[in-house]
Amino acid sequence: MVLVDSHCHLDVGEFDADRAVVVERARACGVVLQVVPAISAAGWPKLREVCASFDGLHAAYGLHPMYLDEHEDTHLEALAGWIERERPIAVGECGLDYFIDGLDRERQQHFFDGQLRLAGEHGLPVIVHARRAVDAVIASIRRHHGVRGVVHSFSGSPEQARQLWELGFLIGLGGPLTYERASRLRKLVAGMPLEFLLLETDAPDQPDAWRRGMRNEPARLRCVLDTVAALRGEASEAIAAATTANARRLFGLPLP
Repeated sequence: MVLVDSHCHLDVGEFDADRAVVVERARACGVVLQVVPAISAAGWPKLREVCASFDGLHAAYGLHPMYLDEHEDTHLEALAGWIERERPIAVGECGLDYFIDGLDRERQQHFFDGQLRLAGEHGLPVIVHARRAVDAVIASIRRHHGVRGVVHSFSGSPEQARQLWELGFLIGLGGPLTYERASRLRKLVAGMPLEFLLLETDAPDQPDAWRRGMRNEPARLRCVLDTVAALRGEASEAIAAATTANARRLFGLPLP
């Protein structure tokens, strides 16, 4: 079984002490490809180094909306240079966050629009953060015709999901799906077209229901997979094959 963790922050400090062990544990569970999106410009060099150190890790470069205080206008120009030199598989993590009070929405929009523009210019998918901002994200995507990508950790409505699919976007689901109280998400994944689904962990964040309060890691993707399979009444192997094909198609990932 070959799995792709379509969203994992394996470059962050929480993994500095045992990153190699974490990667090996993931591989033992079939997670042989991982997409590692950036957070801020300051972290791009380390992200590049981490992904170069392990087979199967693929970098995306971007500016996360939650770290707005770390971003400068010059970082969009710098991002263009990184994309041209490093040839990442995607732009991101980018997007909008309306959950945290005090985050300047206009400035978030400025950086999001800039990254959508860069993605379109370079023919790259975007990895989008959309916390309590799915409608605003959809409106932004519509303004940048032809841009494709994934809304990770999707938490919107079925109608919002349909709008994203019509725009050529996939949705990423991870640990939150494993909680029984996530009834809307679980209903969505039970009936949605499988061609629009990606699996993710968002490690070290968003642990599954059996690791509540603990550090998440890519090996836990198997719990997400098995939850999807159970909700859909399908074999885990079939879900793995379909979601891996989806990830490889979106990001242009090589065979492991």
